[in-house]
Amino acid sequence: MACLDLEALLHVPHVDPYSGFDVSPDGNTVAFSWNRIGRWEIYEVALDGSSGPLQVTQGGGGKFAPRYAPDGARIAYVLDVDGSEALDACIYDRQSQVHTNLTLDLPGALQPNLSWCPDGSQLAFISDRSGRFDTYVVPADGGAPRPVFALPYSDWDVRWSPDGRHLAVVAATTGQDHGVFIVPSDGGEPFQLAVPGGPINAREPEWAPDGSRLAFTSNLRGSYDIGVYDLEAREIIWVTESNFDDETPGWSPQGDRLVFLRRQGATTVLAVALGGDVDTYQVSAGVHYLPRFTPDGEHVVFVFDSPRDPQDLWVLSLVDREVRRLTRSLPEDLDEGPFTMPTEIRYPGMDGQGVPALLYLPAGLEAPAPTVLVIHGGPSWISQQTWTPVIQHFVSRGWIVLAPNYRGSIGYGRQWQLANRYDLGGVDTRDVVAGADYLVQEGRTDPNRIAVTGWSHGGYLTMTCLTHYPDRWAAGSAVVPFLNWFTAHRNCRRDLQYWDIENMGDPVENHDLWYERSPLFFLDRIRAPVQLICSANDPRCPASESIEARDALIALGKSVELTLYPDEGHQFLKRENLVDAERKRAAFLARALER
Repeated sequence: MACLDLEALLHVPHVDPYSGFDVSPDGNTVAFSWNRIGRWEIYEVALDGSSGPLQVTQGGGGKFAPRYAPDGARIAYVLDVDGSEALDACIYDRQSQVHTNLTLDLPGALQPNLSWCPDGSQLAFISDRSGRFDTYVVPADGGAPRPVFALPYSDWDVRWSPDGRHLAVVAATTGQDHGVFIVPSDGGEPFQLAVPGGPINAREPEWAPDGSRLAFTSNLRGSYDIGVYDLEAREIIWVTESNFDDETPGWSPQGDRLVFLRRQGATTVLAVALGGDVDTYQVSAGVHYLPRFTPDGEHVVFVFDSPRDPQDLWVLSLVDREVRRLTRSLPEDLDEGPFTMPTEIRYPGMDGQGVPALLYLPAGLEAPAPTVLVIHGGPSWISQQTWTPVIQHFVSRGWIVLAPNYRGSIGYGRQWQLANRYDLGGVDTRDVVAGADYLVQEGRTDPNRIAVTGWSHGGYLTMTCLTHYPDRWAAGSAVVPFLNWFTAHRNCRRDLQYWDIENMGDPVENHDLWYERSPLFFLDRIRAPVQLICSANDPRCPASESIEARDALIALGKSVELTLYPDEGHQFLKRENLVDAERKRAAFLARALER
């Protein structure tokens, strides 16, 4: 198998699948964020395919989360200038092509979720200008924002009802849970979605077209199901009660159907519910994102990717079940690229509990082979069958890649997700190390050539693996990690501090736990070369963590290299920086694995 050119793969653009896209009210176009030219810009594309994508923003920074005004004349979006996540809310006038920054002079950062009021005169947004993320409303033509909702914890998302009477606000509550709060727009008393036993973990609210009902997703029973709250009856009707995770609901224009995602392990399918029946659709084995009906009710727009396909916009016809692309990110010369599809496996954790994972095996594998464990971030996230250039490059070099969905990952039920609460850096670390042990025991892996790498919480777990199980690794590369719970907590945003305390306890009362789980205090144990990659504008895992670790490792006589990007944040906005970082990561690991 020929080695895939990493730089060529990293130059392949992709549509942003997380902050969302929007279908215009007339059903003619879709607005979305795409890094086609190496930076994130807003584009529009004709839904019928009659014309290709048109770029509508330009300039520095990344632009995300486009939302059409109710009359379709404007598009609201968020702007991240430097990767610091101090977002601004902007509006693009489609006729005059003028852009207006509504929050340029306002203090604080924004969440990437905006919502128009039904008459288009106001925009709801979430800002931490008070020190905590609260919900505000601002005139769409500019002016002072007005606070409309505040809780002791931080808001995350807001959706204005089509009749203008309510806002649905998603806020962090306890542990890793969220609550959906219905806020009367006239200043009435807000209330949280609940069952007779009390409030429930719920998120992703979507209003029915007439504003009388609210769809949402909740894992009240263990897996996520789609529920509908009837405002008049004040009751919840469960649309699904499956053993899968059913998420991201969206209403048909007639209000008689719901489209949503059904997660099946590391892949997803599209699902449409009508009454008690559920029909499913998929492009192929991969991951579908954020399905939404078109105004005619006959099509569903969504984002899809797989290990063979970068994220692109697709449209599904519910009439004939045909799917077609609206964007094409993969160059023609890579259409038949030798991309590897992973196998979903479970291996025994150190306590015997089965740990789900994705296993990528090179073609013509000659065991025992070099191996890389790629650890996802979050920690409430999941390794899925997605487009991941660096993994494809690793496999093409003849390396085995294992991507564990350690305890703390989503997609395997509420109990699995919360299994590392108050144990971060503990059971999740052991689950990762058990993956390396499993491959050695199976005879697939050379025990002297195993590396570990990850991004964000995956970078943190890379360092806990290196410090607590130092004899397992030939090298470790940690990208935007944190290494000291105390300083990372002190130097991050208030909403992130709240999450820390909810999931690791108070730093004073739980001092010993916080100390034990901070790799910075155990760097003397490390035996393998270490690579640290960090960003100066990172609000989640400050670069100071990596710099301090680099200096300490040098003082200890350890092998370490550090790369700091002065113009990036937690997620790299600039393609050239991402290419540079991933090339350095691959080269570093190759020096240990190909010796």
